[in-house]
Amino acid sequence: MCRHIAYLGPPVALGEILTAPEHSLVRQSWEPRHQRSGTVNADGFGVGWYADGDPVPGRYRRSGPVWGDETFADLARVVRSTALLGAVRDATWAGADGEAAAAPFASGPLLFSHNGAVRGWPASLTRLAGTLPAERLLDLAARSDSALVWAFVLRRVAEGDELSGALADTVLDIAAAAPGSRLNLLLTDGAAIAATAWGDSLWYLHEPGVRTVVASEPYDDTPYWHEVPDRTLLTATRDDVLLTPLKEPPE
Repeated sequence: MCRHIAYLGPPVALGEILTAPEHSLVRQSWEPRHQRSGTVNADGFGVGWYADGDPVPGRYRRSGPVWGDETFADLARVVRSTALLGAVRDATWAGADGEAAAAPFASGPLLFSHNGAVRGWPASLTRLAGTLPAERLLDLAARSDSALVWAFVLRRVAEGDELSGALADTVLDIAAAAPGSRLNLLLTDGAAIAATAWGDSLWYLHEPGVRTVVASEPYDDTPYWHEVPDRTLLTATRDDVLLTPLKEPPE
């Protein structure tokens, strides 16, 4: 379920990444090529981007399919950024949260997306959720597994973890509590990207010193894309990409 993408590089119109490529994120909303679960990603979408001189990103999110939103098409044509995170959502159950459940989730300089699903939700995470402060639970962005996963990541960042460590430890905690979950997470602060491949596809495109793109699947058929192995943590900047294997949590 879901598709997402993050970009770091020279200033580009959002549409150059999200709408213009042959197999762009918008096309992936109705015709994904590598999605392992779900079919049509029409239950919400969003994009977050960074403006010069402001570390806090702007966001545009809606609850419906991206292909029917003319305002998004205009925004993607004229807004330019050096860093962005976009996502299209395939919900696993009915809900009333609307655009609040659509990625990217945000806090301060951070943008976050979850491609996947927590198996056995919500019962499987009841015990783990109890480790969060009550105010963090009451402040959840939406009543969804992705919003709770974001709360776990955000707690680790607040405690001083780097982006990559916050994602890796969160994935291992949730995988231990809810085995069989799909936990492809994507996190950026506008300068670096951290992502996990855990149960679904993840790819990256890297031109050292120029641009880095991390996505659920390639947006074109050029040979420059590299698939990330399952159970892997990716950490990237414009200069380099590092892949670190993730071990299954002990049973």
